[in-house]
Amino acid sequence: MRILFIAMADSIHTVRWINQIADQGWDIHLFPSQDSDIHPELRNVTIHDRLVHSDKARLRVKQRKSLPWPFPGDVELVNKVFNRLRRVELAPLMPNRSQRLRRLIDRIKPDIVHSLEIQYSGYTTLSAMEARKTKFPTWIVTNWGSDLYLYHRLPGHADKIKTVLDACDYYACECCRDINLAYEYGLCRGKELPVFPNTGGFDFNAIMPLKKKGKISERRLIMLKGYQHWAGRALAGIRALSRCPEILTGYTVAIFSANPDVIIAAELFSESSGIPVQIIPKNTPHIDILRFHGQAKISIGLSISDAISTSLLEAMVMGSFPIQSCTSCADEWIVDGKTGFLVPPEDPEIIEIAIRRALMDDDLVNRAAEENFRICKERLDYDLLKSKTIEMYLTVAREKKSQYAT
Repeated sequence: MRILFIAMADSIHTVRWINQIADQGWDIHLFPSQDSDIHPELRNVTIHDRLVHSDKARLRVKQRKSLPWPFPGDVELVNKVFNRLRRVELAPLMPNRSQRLRRLIDRIKPDIVHSLEIQYSGYTTLSAMEARKTKFPTWIVTNWGSDLYLYHRLPGHADKIKTVLDACDYYACECCRDINLAYEYGLCRGKELPVFPNTGGFDFNAIMPLKKKGKISERRLIMLKGYQHWAGRALAGIRALSRCPEILTGYTVAIFSANPDVIIAAELFSESSGIPVQIIPKNTPHIDILRFHGQAKISIGLSISDAISTSLLEAMVMGSFPIQSCTSCADEWIVDGKTGFLVPPEDPEIIEIAIRRALMDDDLVNRAAEENFRICKERLDYDLLKSKTIEMYLTVAREKKSQYAT
């Protein structure tokens, strides 16, 4: 089976999804949906559409080659070379991305084309489909994060999303909420695929040693997701913490994926309250982020839109009590007031109330950790989700073969 992914080549979500099937002996290809580095953890995949040679004047690309990955050399050096070439103004002399994708599909003839994410990958694939004169391969579209929940409400995206959903053969997502939205906003011809997380599962034997021993209520770390951008609302979390410094004595606040504005706000919060703040570097390995969650009593994630937040699942697996914005699909995983709190992402007062209760109710966080771990063992085991992923592609391939037979 030959599968062509259109996805963000630097995304850990892309890595975790593709690596689930990397040992199946399938012919796996990746066409980057954006100019970016290639994530070093990708394996057994051929990367396409990378700049590999230009003339002395650096005005025209002479050659564009496929790159087997992992590259048998210095990954950082390869990415550094690509970045240097990418800074050259080549756009006027090059076909656009969708044209390059169409040519690649004509050349390698994949059995399945799979777009991971809609706003870049899905739109690019749609353009390639519309420009192709012959029959397009079987097309799977996977919804990431806010692809439908937020973007379908924006005028510049609503029609495009509808067209993508109308054109695809299969639709995949990680929220039941998004299945309903997909049918409401354009999924007609395509078939829905089973709902499970886009980021794969957890190897419980490997991560259990990362959890701090003892009761969750004895932990003295607070985790905060540091996104502050078009969706993230970490500053609301810092404002909520600043409203209750008297109950934070003895705690440390650790912030991961922090934007510059969040770092400044965190430093000011620490200076005024006396509560230590640790900024976790952005290049921190995933296993270390899990270790932080495994030492945390509560983990806070706030955004105006999301699907299944990976940090929510990480907190649940590692025992940390989740305080998550109600604009995600967290309600499909936790029970508000029992195994976590669902809060408005931009209301520091309500977030403060949730923080106070979680830090002061030891029985609540201890019971929640037990229930959340049970749920995660049932739904997030790595081997379980890997087998579901493999079966998904086998099912699509069988149905495609059946269509041709008839």
